[in-house]
Formats: sequence, C-alpha cells, structure tokens
Amino acid sequence: RANEIERIRKALNNDSSRLIVVYGRRRCGKSTLIKKVLRSVDIYFMAQQSDEAILLNQMAKAIGEKIPGFDTVIYPDWESLFSNLDKNLQTRVTICIDEFPYLAKSSPQLPSVLQKIIDNGKQRKYHIILCGSSQQMMHGLVLDSSSPLYGRAHEILKVLPLKAGWLQDALGCTFEETVEEYSVWGGVPRYWELRREEGSFELAIKNIILDRLGILHEEPTRLFLDDMRESVQAFSILSIVGKGVNRLSQIAGRLNKPTTHISRPIDNLIKLGYLKREIPFGVSPKSNKRSLYRISDQLINFYFTFVTPNLSRLELDMKVQVFSGLKDSLSQFVSNEWENLCRSSVPVQPIKGIDFGVPSRWWGNNIYGQKMELDVVGESLDKKYLLVGECKWSKLSHPEKIIHSLKKKALTLPFAENKTIIPTVFVKGLQSYQDMSPEILTPSEVLKRLR
Repeated sequence: RANEIERIRKALNNDSSRLIVVYGRRRCGKSTLIKKVLRSVDIYFMAQQSDEAILLNQMAKAIGEKIPGFDTVIYPDWESLFSNLDKNLQTRVTICIDEFPYLAKSSPQLPSVLQKIIDNGKQRKYHIILCGSSQQMMHGLVLDSSSPLYGRAHEILKVLPLKAGWLQDALGCTFEETVEEYSVWGGVPRYWELRREEGSFELAIKNIILDRLGILHEEPTRLFLDDMRESVQAFSILSIVGKGVNRLSQIAGRLNKPTTHISRPIDNLIKLGYLKREIPFGVSPKSNKRSLYRISDQLINFYFTFVTPNLSRLELDMKVQVFSGLKDSLSQFVSNEWENLCRSSVPVQPIKGIDFGVPSRWWGNNIYGQKMELDVVGESLDKKYLLVGECKWSKLSHPEKIIHSLKKKALTLPFAENKTIIPTVFVKGLQSYQDMSPEILTPSEVLKRLR
C-alpha cells in the first residue's frame, strides 16, 4: 500500500485542513492502512451501529483519550462536539472516523454538519479522514453529486484487493502454490492472515470455508449486507453463474424473469466487484449479444461454485466428504483463475520488448467460418502486433507444438491482417529447462508482473 500511504501523508502534511475519503470492500485493510499513517496524537474512532446519543458519547470518549476532560461534557449534537474539539486543540491533528456510514445512518444530518465545518476549513485545527466498507453508502455520502460532501474531499482512495504477486510473500509458498492459493483467497489481506494460521491449503479450505462454524462460511452474506438492501436476488444470480450459466438470457431463464428485470442487479454486482462482463476481443463494449458473465471475486467464486451446492451436507458437518468430492474439480477451478492471471499480466510489462494493451479471450468464427476459441488475445499499443496466447495449468513437454498451433490459428483470425503475430504459451511448468523460450511464461514470470 506504499502509494496509498504516500498520498495520505502528503495530504496530511498540508498547512490547511484536509478531508480524505477511504473506502472499499470489507477486509481489504483500510483500517490498517489508516493506522499506519496516524500519529500518537491523532484521534481514531470506530463507529458502531447504534443510536446517535450513544455514538456521540463514544466519540467524545475517543477524543477524551487524547484531550483530557473532553468527554466530561454531554454534547447535544455533532456540531457542538466538533466545535469544542477545535477550541481544545493547540496543534493540528487528524481525526479518523471509521465505518462512517454507521454514523450517517444514525445521524442523517451529520454530512451537512461536516460540510459546514469543511467549508470553514481555515478556522479548523484538524484534518478529517472518513472511512467505510459500504461502497454503496460511501458513494452516496461522498461521491454522489447530491451529497453535501460532494466535491469537498482532497483525496478519495478506493482500497482494492492486493495483486497476486504479493501473496507469495505473505504465505512463503512456491509460485505454483501461490496461483492455487490465490484462486481461493484472492487479494484480500484478511483472508491471507486467516489462511496463514492453518497448516495447509486443504486444512484452510475445510476449517475456514467449508466448516459451518468457519469464519468465512457465511462471508458473502456479510459482504452483501454492507452494500445491498436486499441480497436474495444477488445470491440467486451468483449461484446460477457459479454453476456455469454465463449468458444473460440463460440467467434470466433460470430465474424465470425477463432479462430487463435482472440487468440492473447484474450491473450493481459488476460495480461492486463481484461479477464481471466478458466480451470477445475486438467486440464493442456496447454490444450485449456475445457477453458472458462470470464471478470476479475469487472467494465468492469458490463459495458459489463449491459451497452453495453443498450447504445441506455442510450443515451436517460433512466438510471432509465435501472436500473429497470437490478435489477433482479444484484443478479446473485453479486453471480458470490461471487464465485470468495470465491476461492480467500482459499489459503490465513488455513482452519481447512490445507493449500490449489489456487483452481478453476470443471466441467466434475464423475466416473459414470455423468456430474457434483463444485464451488470450491482445493488441500492441502501436497496433502492429497481435499477441495470441494459450494457458495450460499443467507441465508440458514439447511446447513448440502449441506455439506452432497458435501461429496457424492466428493466421485465420478475422482481425489478424497486417499484424505481426506474437504466439505466447502460459504454462504451469515445463518438463525440461531446454524447452524454455521467450514465447513461454510460467507462474514465476506471471506473478513477478503482478506486484
């Protein structure tokens, strides 16, 4: 989080008061990030879901730990609390309000109070950091044009999951193991901590996710409560997609609803980072005819692929049997995430000295009318080159055969004319180091790019 820390510190080093907004999904390390920046004199308050009077009292106590006697006063409202804070400060400090949406829910007038305080910033002796896990509420409270706080933040940081390359440092595992681990835990730091406490990958899945008492056994429910008023439809959509149903019309058919009724909830799931829309390379994003929908969050994907279909058995404490049943499917599950990682790694650094844009899969008819699929297709930034790749989650001998096949396939692509083809094979490993060539990328090369 070096970049995020630097931006926050730069804002807080300013001579005038600053408003900083930090938001993102739960367990991504927002609070930890802020605590790295706060000094001993600064004030940190974690809000809870409670009544306004209780929250006022709790925040006064948090301030009282830094300013003796501050909490001996009973504050009738937020404006009086912040006004008295300003009077009691000798030097500029930072006050962080974590889980800000809880405060705003109990005190709807609070954003307007903060607007008034921020607009009189020259008279204020403190910076404000607002933090929240409810992406929907944080957007409505701070980023929506109708919000009193709109346009007043000096820094707005959306804290995203970490890239896959950092997981190897966290777990101390091999490159191949990192891909397997990432396919389940994704880039959420808290999941990494929980995984590290278990003895093995298998034990972690059994004890943390499959066990009905496991801390992540009901994780989707907790996440959806942050961002949705009603989560039944989200569960239904993700359950269907988790079973391999990827087209909008098919999803709607399974729900027995017209596609127009599920377009908005699907768009919302995409905005929140739980679903992604996939279109073939070269197709306009405005086109919906060939769109496929897939679960984008790794843990959520694992949950709706393996946990949801087995909930009844897991309630009977059959986690060992359920894991035994999913072991054969786990390799294909990891293979799908390997494809995602390979595509993500392409634009980060040059391949064979060439800079490529963001690639995607391609499926459709070639110039001879034959159906064809390719795992990775990306165009160079100068439009002269076309990267055509295949992903294999297995150890190969003679990868030159795949490279030769890719070259032949590429020549039949409808958009390959006047392009120099760069065939690339992404593999779990090679049987012999003699097989290495610039056209072959293994987990070590892919993960080094994703840091």
